[in-house]
Parts: sequence; C-alpha cells; structure tokens
Amino acid sequence: MTLAIFDLDNTLIAGDSDHLWGEFLIDQGIVDADGFKAANDGFFQDYQDGRLDIFAYQEFVLGVLKGRPLNELDSLRQRYMDTVIDSIWLPAAEQLVAEHRARGDTLMIITATNDFITAPIAARLDVPWLIATQAATDADGLYTGRVKGVPSYQHGKVERLSEWLAEHQETLAGSYFYSDSHNDLPLLGKVDHPVAVDPDPTLERHAREKGWPILSLRASS
Repeated sequence: MTLAIFDLDNTLIAGDSDHLWGEFLIDQGIVDADGFKAANDGFFQDYQDGRLDIFAYQEFVLGVLKGRPLNELDSLRQRYMDTVIDSIWLPAAEQLVAEHRARGDTLMIITATNDFITAPIAARLDVPWLIATQAATDADGLYTGRVKGVPSYQHGKVERLSEWLAEHQETLAGSYFYSDSHNDLPLLGKVDHPVAVDPDPTLERHAREKGWPILSLRASS
C-alpha cells in the first residue's frame, strides 16, 4: 500500500477552513463580531507564526458548537460548504487526488482543523481516510466544546498517523505528503516523497534546501 497524504487548508483548498469558518459565523450573526474576529485573527496569526496553542484555539472554535442541536449545526455547516468552501475549491487539487486514486494509492487527509468542519470536505473529495482534530461529544451526541485526544497539529500529526499505521499494520514506505505549511515539517520529514504545495516562505526555503518538489495547485485557478 502506498499512502498519498494531503494537508487540507491552503493545500487542497485555497484558504484556511478553520479561520474562514470563524468569519462565516460572524457574517451569519452567530457570534459577536468584534470580539470574535479579534480572537479568530489572533489565533490565525499564531498559526502562521508556528506558535499556536492548538487546544486554546480549537476550544475557541468548538465552543460555538457546544450544546447546539445537531440539525441546526448541520444546516449551518451546509451553508458554509455551499458558499465559502465552494468559493475556494481547487479543481487542480481534485485532479491531483484523482491521479493518486488512479494509481491505486490509499488516500488520506491529515489536518489540524477539526472533524466537524473537515469531514464534509474530505467526503466531497472522495478521500476515505481523515485524520483531523477530534471534536468531543457527550452521551447524547452533542458537542462539548472540547477536544478529544491529541490534536493533529505539528508533531501531533506524526503521532496520530503513527497510531493509524499501527492499527492498520501499514508503513510509510513509498508515501507522499503534500502541504503548504512549515507547521507540517515534522511529518514532511517522515515520508518518502514530501511535496511543498503553494508553500509559505519558511517551507519554500526548506523545500529548496532539501530539493523537495514545489507544486502550485492555484496557477490555473
């Protein structure tokens, strides 16, 4: 089995689905505009700088889900998919995934963004395996506003993937990992074929030093 692993935000889609979810909530009048925007933008800057407190951020994001009826959340998320995600969809990314599928590779998305937001995006891309930060639920299936387990961020991506490999008795032999972010250097260093996709400046510099391929999925979008 050859694993083709993809980061999601700013790799397979032309934006950050977590940060954009926050902006969507503001636009929908779900949250306080000024206070929420300042916090959302601050966390996004921390992510770009590589110093994000992933637990604090995800609990900020997931707090909006806490206790809300699931049908209400499903409807809200569908509007988000139909408007925001549609607007940042990358046909070239869809084609890249399809090429790996045609080779018979096992497809996986691994992302720091929580599974509430990312599960329908992975489904639309027809990617069967998703490792995302997990949103905890209670006995009634309602979201608690907390994170379950280890967030898949930085070294957490390596830890979560290692657990998946052990569970499925697989290895990273021949594996690919596509990412835009220097936050993914821990995992990029573990695969046989690391690929920088529309990389941030830090990752681009590292990729050039290492001789890694650099790919754009936005050039024709």
